[in-house]
Amino acid sequence: MSIQLSDYQDVLDELGSTANEVLEANWHEAARVFSPRGLDTYLRGAVGLKSLGRGTDLVVSFIESAPLVAREIGEDAVSELLSTAIKMYSRTSATVLVLLFSTSPTAATRLGEIGLFNGYLSLLNNLLAQAPRALRPMLEELDVLLSYLTLGGLRRWAMWGVSAYRNDFEGQTAYFGLKNEEAHNIMKKEQRGVLFVDVQRHLIMYLRALWGKDFFLRPTSGDFETREGYRPYIEHYFVHLPDAFDDFGPDDGEKIAGMEIYRAAAAHAAAHIVHSRFESHPDDYNALQKAMIGLIEDARIEKLSVDKFPGLKQIWLSMLPANPEAEENDTSALLDRIARTLMDEDYSDYHPLVVAARSLFAQAQSRLDDDRMAHEIGLELAEQAESLNIRYNPNQDLPSNPYRDDNRYLWEEQESDADNVLLPGQLKQIRKYVSVMEMWNNLDVEFAGDDAQEIWVLATEWFHDDGISLNEKEGKVPISSPVHYCEWDYQTQLERPNWVTLLEKHPKMGDPETIDESVEKHKHIIQRIKHLIEAVQPQGVVRQRKMEDGDTIDINAAVDAMVMIRMGIQPDPRINIRTHLQIRDLSVVLLIDLSESTNDEVRDAEEEGVTVLDLARDAAALLAEALDKVGDPFAIHGFDSNGRHDVEYYRIKDFDAPYNETVKGRLAGMTGQLSTRMGAALRHAGALLAERSSQKKMVLLLTDGEPADNDVRDPQYLRYDAKKAVEDLARQGVSTFCLSLDPYADDYVSNIFGQKNYLVLDHVSRLPEKLPALYLGLTR
Repeated sequence: MSIQLSDYQDVLDELGSTANEVLEANWHEAARVFSPRGLDTYLRGAVGLKSLGRGTDLVVSFIESAPLVAREIGEDAVSELLSTAIKMYSRTSATVLVLLFSTSPTAATRLGEIGLFNGYLSLLNNLLAQAPRALRPMLEELDVLLSYLTLGGLRRWAMWGVSAYRNDFEGQTAYFGLKNEEAHNIMKKEQRGVLFVDVQRHLIMYLRALWGKDFFLRPTSGDFETREGYRPYIEHYFVHLPDAFDDFGPDDGEKIAGMEIYRAAAAHAAAHIVHSRFESHPDDYNALQKAMIGLIEDARIEKLSVDKFPGLKQIWLSMLPANPEAEENDTSALLDRIARTLMDEDYSDYHPLVVAARSLFAQAQSRLDDDRMAHEIGLELAEQAESLNIRYNPNQDLPSNPYRDDNRYLWEEQESDADNVLLPGQLKQIRKYVSVMEMWNNLDVEFAGDDAQEIWVLATEWFHDDGISLNEKEGKVPISSPVHYCEWDYQTQLERPNWVTLLEKHPKMGDPETIDESVEKHKHIIQRIKHLIEAVQPQGVVRQRKMEDGDTIDINAAVDAMVMIRMGIQPDPRINIRTHLQIRDLSVVLLIDLSESTNDEVRDAEEEGVTVLDLARDAAALLAEALDKVGDPFAIHGFDSNGRHDVEYYRIKDFDAPYNETVKGRLAGMTGQLSTRMGAALRHAGALLAERSSQKKMVLLLTDGEPADNDVRDPQYLRYDAKKAVEDLARQGVSTFCLSLDPYADDYVSNIFGQKNYLVLDHVSRLPEKLPALYLGLTR
């Protein structure tokens, strides 16, 4: 189902007619490149810019540019762009911000990778701090600058201008606007041969033509301080190539074009992905052994590639320099000589290690398909090198060829999405959503297993003639893959690695009307906290008076200061007003203890038979109602445990899920059982919050007792583990607050959460009223 612009009528009302027309014109592209979360950030960002009061052009430029940036390098870049604009808001004019947005698609296209784009935004922020007048002319000429310079070159060019024209404002404007000769001279000095962004598509097609498959190429920049870039490398099956290559060769001789170097580097990296395998025990080898194994492996995969594509030999051979007359103690030159002799049959070199490498490699020609061959020869060469007293320093003895990667692919495990990796002959499973009639007329096998080639999904349950659904007969409760967490042992002062196993389980469904009835019953509480909800909702520009530094002068404060000066009294220097954009950027997890003790009845309840779990359910429902009105992203999760191997975690509502009948049904279906292993649940909630990009993150824990489990006898053990989990979350930027229903909790809860991060509720029956008010008070 497509997302319609009409679904965001509140946004349209705030933006105004001009911005609405631009948004309608760009909506199709925005809906195509943004996820639902990205669309929300996009629209809320436009509203936030509108609230700055800097004119319509600022909003329009953002609306037009953001989808283009997202299309090039992903929607996360739009959030970074918006954050940078907000940081720059109080320090520059609206014209500069408009230029920032309007030139961002050019920067995204030319840089081609979100890491480089973030580096570009950091450069702009740094330049604004050092030379504010330089930003506007530089942005006006950005397309020219990025046509010739890499990110590192642009940085050096900009910093030279800042240093040379720090106090010459006219010269500064001329330099950054490319209006003087010095600017062109420095730009020419920093210009590189061939930029990656200009040849990326050619390289992808080149590799596809060679290997019949797609490879993923990314630029990387290593020349921030020097003109040298990083060596090519392979990581997580992405080939990373320098963002520019200069021509290669002697100053007084024939040079190899940068495009040829790109072809050689891309083909070599692709050959590694096709033919090389990861070494499962890399720590068993020293640096010299790894270098020798890498040399032989490079020769092996190149030999296999040349056998299939003979033209590659000439490309690679032209970039393998070697000097047989080099000094004996020059290890870097010796590695070059070995690389050359393994590729070039006509190369003549009498160094004993070079001769040995050539002889061993020639003898193993029949075993080129065996990736262990490189390890065997490499280890033997390393042993001979040590006997010849050859010293190797991996930081200094680097190869002089420009195209070979650093071979980390051989020694670092490459993480991949196993769901997308198919074995030879294996077909990708298809999930097809069908109607009732399709299911009735065309279903082949009702009881097919999880490995079926095609899975049909029906929106409603499928009932047999006996009135029992297929899910009840054959269905399985979906659970996640097990997640392992460490646990803190306070006696040894060490973490027990992978000690606890947590399973995410599907929440049970109850009657949503139960939640509606609860909300209706507590309607008076909602009316009571209505003013709190209204207090946290305002967002936009906030003005702070009585500031020593600010954006504008407070006329009243300035007049008072002048009166005090005339009277001979020391004036108050705080005569400025500072404005900033206030946005509620936070994510919250309400973590509910669902242990057996929550089934206990509440003594001071107004009605008989009311349990702690009933009150927790009512409180969660009221909090959800409040947060749904405020608009804060929130999740409602629950947990219980049955020993360290079975911590059960229920995701009743996730951040991006709407608060609807499904969530209400899950709240109504909550049950209390088993024990309370609190530390593991806190760590998992923190791991889920780590995936959020919010500036402020919080876990609000609702519990009726201390940490405990059926396999732990020491009452202090899980208390200290929970304390360690809270401390770890704090280091990750996640705050925790505990609302305890245990009247005796003061003895331990302050030690776990800290003096100001807990509240013990003496009257449990007031929980539905206290929880929403507490949250709104904590996040104001």
